[in-house]
Amino acid sequence: MTSRFFTRQTLAFLSALADNNNRAWFEERKPDYESLVRSPALDFIAAMADGLERISPHFQALPRKMGGSLMRVHRDIRFGHNKQPFKTNIGIQFRHELGKDVHAPGYYLHVEPGNCFIGVGLWRPDATALGRIRDAIVDNPAEWSQARAAKAFCQHFSLAGESLSNAPRGYAKDHPLLEDLKRKDFIGIAALADAAVLSTKLPGQVAQTFAHATPFMRFMCGALGLQF
Repeated sequence: MTSRFFTRQTLAFLSALADNNNRAWFEERKPDYESLVRSPALDFIAAMADGLERISPHFQALPRKMGGSLMRVHRDIRFGHNKQPFKTNIGIQFRHELGKDVHAPGYYLHVEPGNCFIGVGLWRPDATALGRIRDAIVDNPAEWSQARAAKAFCQHFSLAGESLSNAPRGYAKDHPLLEDLKRKDFIGIAALADAAVLSTKLPGQVAQTFAHATPFMRFMCGALGLQF
């Protein structure tokens, strides 16, 4: 069955871009990017609206070429050592309606040959947001522990991201939830096979996986004073 969204040609384009990550190659093949990557990604985002609404009315599926749920293909090369101009994956983030950027709470789909996954939570929250999450863990340890250890969440997601080596300043070094307080990222990752990305059932599968993270996402939103 032909996929309505991503195809083997989509993955082949991403692989070729990884091997030819330069502006001349990309500009010559920009029509392929539009037809194989951006257009199906926008179609997928539009198809996610109803499923996302059933999980929470406060997360948005915005099928826009710029400023929506589809993350830009151009990399910001100003500060890092990696000067390759293009991302070699498709990144789609369904952010909270009050979120302004990728550091806001959200649901995420990552399409990259051999490394596809579904993500939830907050990647690199700023210092204020990070402090609020840590305080919420300290103030509501049972609620956090239940959200993190919920059966459906643990069956599908693994907590990931970077952590501090030592206890964050202002928090007890012997706190029973110290490993969680040391986190710099509060994200859950669920692996996704390439074959699943190519399926016509992708929106339903992604929405169902998102739904398994509801206690975790509700806690994240509550810690930041956001509606879920």
